[in-house]
Amino acid sequence: MKVLDRIQEHFIVAIIRGAGADDVLPAVSALYEGGIRVLELTVTTPGVLTLIEQVRSAMPEDLVVGAGTVLDPETARAAIMAGAQFILSPTIRPETIAITKRYGIVSIPGAMTPSEILTAYELGADIVKVFPAGSLGPKYIKDVNAPLPQIPLMPTGGVGLDNIGAYVRAGAVAAGLGNSLYAPPLQGGATDSYFAELKERAVRFVEEVHRARTAQG
Repeated sequence: MKVLDRIQEHFIVAIIRGAGADDVLPAVSALYEGGIRVLELTVTTPGVLTLIEQVRSAMPEDLVVGAGTVLDPETARAAIMAGAQFILSPTIRPETIAITKRYGIVSIPGAMTPSEILTAYELGADIVKVFPAGSLGPKYIKDVNAPLPQIPLMPTGGVGLDNIGAYVRAGAVAAGLGNSLYAPPLQGGATDSYFAELKERAVRFVEEVHRARTAQG
């Protein structure tokens, strides 16, 4: 199955931001055990290129790994060379989309207004990240979907357990989950109980998406 299809199949894109290098693999393992199959490592993470390589090597092949917060084509190319399977950006930069597509990798730039969303799609975006979704809400996704049903939308920012089902029903094809799913451990480092809680949180999100999709028929 293609990466794009797998992102839409699993819906949840777990965002790992602010993690210490030693916490990334245990966190990824906990998320995977909880049912997460798509995750984003932000390029603001120290040593992220090595971490992408490590995660791709250590985890099962059905885990899709992408790079996030990519602001320029140089960073996009470096992440792709490290093994990133999709490139996420908070904004639209044509050069970043172009180089991502040149390498046959899924491009997910960020946009907010209908004009920006259409521009991103016309530049080659496979999915458009609607960001920040928290200030817009599920109804905004539904409203944009009405005139632009051909554009796959991925709300990111402010998506939590209380509203992810509403985003499914609104027509989103995926959702980016940040602190509502993965939040870096507090001072003192990660413990076994921290990773156990992370796994259980992932389970609840996966179940909520399944519940919303089942209700849709």
